[in-house]
Amino acid sequence: MSRPLQVVIVAGSGRRPSRTLGLLNAIAAQLGQHIAIQTEVVALSDLSGQLLSATELAQLPDAVRQKIAAIENADVLLAGSPVYRGSYSGLFKHLFDLVPQESLFGKPVLLAATGGSDRHALAIDHQLRPLFAFFQALTLPLGVYANAQEFDNETIISAALQERIALTVQRALPVLQGLAASAAPSRAAR
Repeated sequence: MSRPLQVVIVAGSGRRPSRTLGLLNAIAAQLGQHIAIQTEVVALSDLSGQLLSATELAQLPDAVRQKIAAIENADVLLAGSPVYRGSYSGLFKHLFDLVPQESLFGKPVLLAATGGSDRHALAIDHQLRPLFAFFQALTLPLGVYANAQEFDNETIISAALQERIALTVQRALPVLQGLAASAAPSRAAR
């Protein structure tokens, strides 16, 4: 018997409201229209003070280690960051510096990014994909980039962005439906 896919949203923005979190939530909602999912959010805006003082996993408070464990145990990651100066946020990178490398082998990751203008759209392919390639994760075919003009705070106001989200989810579905069909009991229950 299959179970809902455990989808962990990793939002790399250090503040709220967050367009990045709004984008990732919209992707999760679109995904949830096609397959059964359960989501957990890892919002760096909630963890920044606890995260910044640690240089290794053992130095983190239990609450942050639980969030990293959620990333490790997820079936799928929806990972996104605001783009600063052509790359993901330093806080996003610091979080993944603390994630054990072997924990993401083969894990499907849908990538997203937000920025002030479309000049940063290539950050998905030139910054985020290489980061997850290091982990040997399976980055899904399309990512979603959104610019500031497509939002009102965290709310998407662009029909074109909604269409890009729908296309990205459609392209990811063959991998995720296969994963859902073979989903075993939760790793936490083992």
